[in-house]
Amino acid sequence: MTSDPHAWLISLEGVPSGFAAARDGIDVVLRDRGLRRTSPELTAESLLRGAHASAVLEGSGSSLGEVRAGAGDEIAADAVRLATELLALIPVLRRQPLQALARMHTVAARGSLPDELLGRPRDGESASRLRGIAELLTAPTEAPALAVAAVVHAELVTAAPFGSHNGIVARAAERLVAAARGVDEKSLVVPEAAHLALRAEYESNLRGWAHGGRAGMHAWLLYAVEAWSAAAEASPLVREAE
Repeated sequence: MTSDPHAWLISLEGVPSGFAAARDGIDVVLRDRGLRRTSPELTAESLLRGAHASAVLEGSGSSLGEVRAGAGDEIAADAVRLATELLALIPVLRRQPLQALARMHTVAARGSLPDELLGRPRDGESASRLRGIAELLTAPTEAPALAVAAVVHAELVTAAPFGSHNGIVARAAERLVAAARGVDEKSLVVPEAAHLALRAEYESNLRGWAHGGRAGMHAWLLYAVEAWSAAAEASPLVREAE
């Protein structure tokens, strides 16, 4: 029997109940505020908002209006390009997550790195870390899907396996895992906007994941519970309902 690599987090205080509550909040938004009005346009708006927020976290100075008008800076354009192709990678992520992650980097970093470096890990250690992240996505687990998404996000940021765009890929991967695992199949919540709104906590807790041992990892997961709750409220469905 394959061991569950996420078993450790299920026993952490406040983690299973926190993610269950966050999932309930997402379900309320999707069910009560939007299912009858869900459209490809709302998904596109969610992805656009997420791309803008992720780009700002990566250093972009573009406003949401500029990004919406196609006038954002290079970082914003990279994030939007990835967002546009992201949901097509759901079946790839389910079957071959390593290939999906490589494709995500290829799309985001196109034009920023030489073609031979697109989708390729920086070195042998990075390749090993990337394989480990992919294994987190294929192993059977009883952990909440949102927790798995949060772990993958943190691992990609802190491992920085690619030569560029690691943050953009990590945040997109978090969204993609939630969609692929049935939490938000139409990708209508906006986790990237939550991380931007909580930027100080986001960056601090990522450092904790990287350097704070088990306590830092625990803190990141509790932060992720808060972020997923905020992601639901950042959905374009909420504005539609108001």
